[in-house]
Amino acid sequence: MILKKLELGAYGANCYIIGDEETKGGMVIDPGAEGDLIVKHIKALGLTIKTIALTHGHIDHIGGLAAVKTATGAQIVIHADEAAALQKQPFGMMLPKATPKPDRLVKDGDEITIGKLKFKVLHTPGHTQGGMCLYTDGVVFSGDTLFQFSVGRADFPGSDFDQEINSIWQKLMTLPENTVVCPGHGPDTTIGFEKRGNPFLHGER
Repeated sequence: MILKKLELGAYGANCYIIGDEETKGGMVIDPGAEGDLIVKHIKALGLTIKTIALTHGHIDHIGGLAAVKTATGAQIVIHADEAAALQKQPFGMMLPKATPKPDRLVKDGDEITIGKLKFKVLHTPGHTQGGMCLYTDGVVFSGDTLFQFSVGRADFPGSDFDQEINSIWQKLMTLPENTVVCPGHGPDTTIGFEKRGNPFLHGER
């Protein structure tokens, strides 16, 4: 698997460019800002982007969405419970272009296929009601659900801290402990590391 991580924008959100080494089909996860830079890296990697997957609809994860969609023509995929929120950006005037509508709505357990790569949709509500993570063998892209030593903020409208912690335990902590966690902000970690050391998962807030 080809994997390129970009830290973008004022909020330092992580964008991931993923590709199948054999077919050169690709996917972008959370194009948060600097769409032209994302497109530049896509071209350098020699990938044809088929899918733009959004872990959730917050502005720091979609700021480059319009530019990447225009450049690639890829389908935009988001969880069905997040689709309405994507179109109702409270700070929409900060986006360089109007937010494109999603092309595919997914639910828990669905798969996104890129060449020979398969990603399972894990619905993890809490940070947002339609938040999702994407799991493939050995790696999970956790959006703003789980970070190294932290979890996503739950003080936004529609957020629920207890729901988020429950989602993490039910959907993420059940993955193999050596699974690499690629979060929406900050450095990578592992499921085992967070299971043992993340204070938010053990009642410390």
